[in-house]
Amino acid sequence: MTDETTGWTGGQRAFGDFAPALVHYTDRVLFDEVWERPELSKRDRSLITVAALLAGGNAEQLNFHLDYARKNGLTEQELIEAVTHLAFYAGWPKAMSAMAVAKKVFAAETAQEN
Repeated sequence: MTDETTGWTGGQRAFGDFAPALVHYTDRVLFDEVWERPELSKRDRSLITVAALLAGGNAEQLNFHLDYARKNGLTEQELIEAVTHLAFYAGWPKAMSAMAVAKKVFAAETAQEN
């Protein structure tokens, strides 16, 4: 374990003092340690995370992770293709739910850019 921090505060912003342990594990362990491990790029970690969230039916978490995947170098077309591919392995309803989230996330990003 390291004392270094990336400055990630997503857990703190979401839960503050309400759930301090979850904040710690989110900010310090997950984003400061796991996401920073050099064995995989952040781009690859994002693609794996999106696939796992879709397969688990966790569409709500895709709101953040699809945007984060774009920031980590995945394109909108790559993410759409990944969701389409996963429909055959994770299930059609899960892919349809994920694509609905993707459409909203990407539309919001486009609106912000304009």
